[in-house]
Amino acid sequence: MNNFKSILLAEDNAEDVELTLEALGEYNLANDVVVARDGAEALDYLYQRGAFKTRAAGNPAVILLDIKMPKVDGLEVLRTIKGDAKLKTIPVVMLTSSREEPDLAESYNLGVNAYVVKPVAFQDFVGAVKQLGIFWALLNERPPASVKKQK
Repeated sequence: MNNFKSILLAEDNAEDVELTLEALGEYNLANDVVVARDGAEALDYLYQRGAFKTRAAGNPAVILLDIKMPKVDGLEVLRTIKGDAKLKTIPVVMLTSSREEPDLAESYNLGVNAYVVKPVAFQDFVGAVKQLGIFWALLNERPPASVKKQK
């Protein structure tokens, strides 16, 4: 069983990254967060290439994914993850400022596990991220290894 408990945060907004790390830090989860500043970097992390070629093997416990990112947008990252047998069981949470219905619909059509619109107020944002971290990184049971081997 893979006990790798990291969180992959794919977010290009430096303030949102800082707030997310602060929120997760209250539950000692911030040390396990890997930050990707765009979609291409997130995919490099997942496929252990580029700057992440030598990272420890294993998938993150959850991916917090913004939609509007440079290089490769979040929807394309999600499409890649859910289309790959080795990655598709990773829970993906869209953590985005987009309230656009097409983004919401496309996210669910591609297999997102949850869609959370970033609250504007600081305390609300921190509270939402804390709840996400607690559920996905600490409470949620990961699928057994045998599930990952099916096509």
